[in-house]
Amino acid sequence: MDKCRQILERHNWNIEIAVQDTFNESEGRPSVFEDQVRERRREVEPVVNVNPVDQRVFTIIRPQPVTTWSQWFTMLVISPFRFTFSTFYGIFNWVRRLIWPDPRRIVVDPVADVMSFIHNYEETYGAIHPTFYQGTYSQAVNDAKKELKFLLVYLHSGEHQDTPSFCRETLGNTDVCEFINTRMLFWAASIDTPEGYRVSLTLRENTYPFLAIIVQRDSRMTVVARIEGAIKPQDLIQRLTRVMNDMEGYLVAARHDREARQFTQTLRQQQDQAYEESLKADQEKARKRKEEDDKKKMEEINAQKLADEEERKIQERDELKRQKLESLPVEADANDADSIKVVFKMPNGMRLERCFLNSQSLQVVYDYIFVQDDVPNEFQIVTNYPRRVLQCQSTDDVPTVQTLSEAGLQKREMLYVQDISD
Repeated sequence: MDKCRQILERHNWNIEIAVQDTFNESEGRPSVFEDQVRERRREVEPVVNVNPVDQRVFTIIRPQPVTTWSQWFTMLVISPFRFTFSTFYGIFNWVRRLIWPDPRRIVVDPVADVMSFIHNYEETYGAIHPTFYQGTYSQAVNDAKKELKFLLVYLHSGEHQDTPSFCRETLGNTDVCEFINTRMLFWAASIDTPEGYRVSLTLRENTYPFLAIIVQRDSRMTVVARIEGAIKPQDLIQRLTRVMNDMEGYLVAARHDREARQFTQTLRQQQDQAYEESLKADQEKARKRKEEDDKKKMEEINAQKLADEEERKIQERDELKRQKLESLPVEADANDADSIKVVFKMPNGMRLERCFLNSQSLQVVYDYIFVQDDVPNEFQIVTNYPRRVLQCQSTDDVPTVQTLSEAGLQKREMLYVQDISD
């Protein structure tokens, strides 16, 4: 007993599907219930108020012929047999459905069900009819809600005796077609298909032909009216018009609410966009300001590095001057036969004089000029005539510096100090 309860609870107390799944599991076949759950997850079922308190129900009663006494007697005689037959037939169907559930409960391809109905309808009743919505019931309800339109649902029963006349005379009426096509969406399906049967279980109609008018009311899709029975074309137009006029106020209010929400949303988006643009502009200004500050700081750092480097070079040069001055030989005696008197003309026009021994290196001449106060940072010593640059310092190509005598300097010379600093 507990196992049966668990099976029924797992299948939402659906006896037919629970029995079929039990047989399927014993035979190793897939679960029908799981297939239905996956199908429902694939398409979101719209929430529809099927039975509001103020719902209008229009029932068209089919006129009955006058019954005679003989007909009453015949009905009285066959009634027990009819009751017995219907009872056993109902029991048989109930048992049969426990073993073989109604295939209409398994919705596999709802769009194909709708398209198949449209094709069969046009083959049977012709192409003159209101434009059928080519999609599922859920899609039609969602589109009607999105577009704020009325949705007219028609459930078709091919076995009902009033269906042929209703399809040919009412749905085939050009005035009805124009009225429906210009004012609402029209969705239809046969109850013999899984999709139509599913909608039939939702709307729970009493007889056929069946029409339901669905519209958004108080933010919810609602079945505001039902029309059951074979209604005439003009009567259908009149009743649809009456219901639409009474319900139009809800659509107007919904449109105003939607426009207000859209306006608010648009305004909020514009404000957000303006804020984003302002934020981006501020961020861009901050970025540029930071770049300028960073650039300025980098320039200051580089300038400080250059100043430090220049100061270091000056200190090194001063230290080198001090060392050169200390190591500079004593000036040669002008009366010495080996002495050479050299007159230096500086770049600033100042003149210097000094005597050197002809055996001394040109490096001594260079060092003498180097230790002077107003000497350029970079300089070279040039003879007057013929003009040539004296190689006063050793290089990789000339490792040994010449003496004054080897350089061809005479007893008295005039040398020029040239500034070659950049």
